[in-house]
Amino acid sequence: MSTSTSNSSKNNKIPAPFSLRLTFEERAALEKEAGNKPLGAFIRSKLFRGSEAPRKQRTRSRKPLKDDKALAELLGKLGQSRLASNINQLAKASNTGSLPVTPDTEQALQNACNDVRVMRMLLMQALGYYS
Repeated sequence: MSTSTSNSSKNNKIPAPFSLRLTFEERAALEKEAGNKPLGAFIRSKLFRGSEAPRKQRTRSRKPLKDDKALAELLGKLGQSRLASNINQLAKASNTGSLPVTPDTEQALQNACNDVRVMRMLLMQALGYYS
């Protein structure tokens, strides 16, 4: 009985990945032809043209970012800021009634809001939502 259990677990095992070495030029040509489709899915479709049951399509493209530079700029700004800490301090001061509303404070809050707007815009550009 234990033999059949071990055989059935071997039969359900996922096959090992298949590796194929390509020259730089061969891979570049495949990537160009694949466009935004994941390279593995593209190669599989070329190999099995209709002879395999259709696979569930992935919703993610191979190159999800429209603008890597904008995303890097956004992440750099987030890394330089102490945004979360500052917002937490403002919320605490507001809750205790110890936040003095001076022109300087109001200007600082407006600047922070503008910075958040810029970061949001850069993120949306990097993800391809704005041109």
